[in-house]
Amino acid sequence: MNRVFKALADPTRRRVLELLRAQPMTAGALCDHFPVSKPTMSAHFAVLREADLVDSRKQGTTITYRLKLSVLEEALLGFSQTFGIGSGAPAADAEVDPDTPAPTGPAEGRAP
Repeated sequence: MNRVFKALADPTRRRVLELLRAQPMTAGALCDHFPVSKPTMSAHFAVLREADLVDSRKQGTTITYRLKLSVLEEALLGFSQTFGIGSGAPAADAEVDPDTPAPTGPAEGRAP
């Protein structure tokens, strides 16, 4: 999970993932979106590959990148569960307001 968050820490790499979310793209097409050198982008691609966030396929001299959304989802889910986010239950050390009543059952209008 640390490699994923290292990869996500950089805004350029986050933007690459956004672009790849729409469709697979070649390295050259991705580079066209950024005002940095190709070697710099190559280093960003290497970090994304190391984190297993992208898959690359080389055909001749062209490298095409594809987002591995399942890896990103898994890392974010693991992170959210660490802090009790989205599970419906407060984290173990979360403060609970004693004046707030605890949920007693399914919300009104929803099937049990």
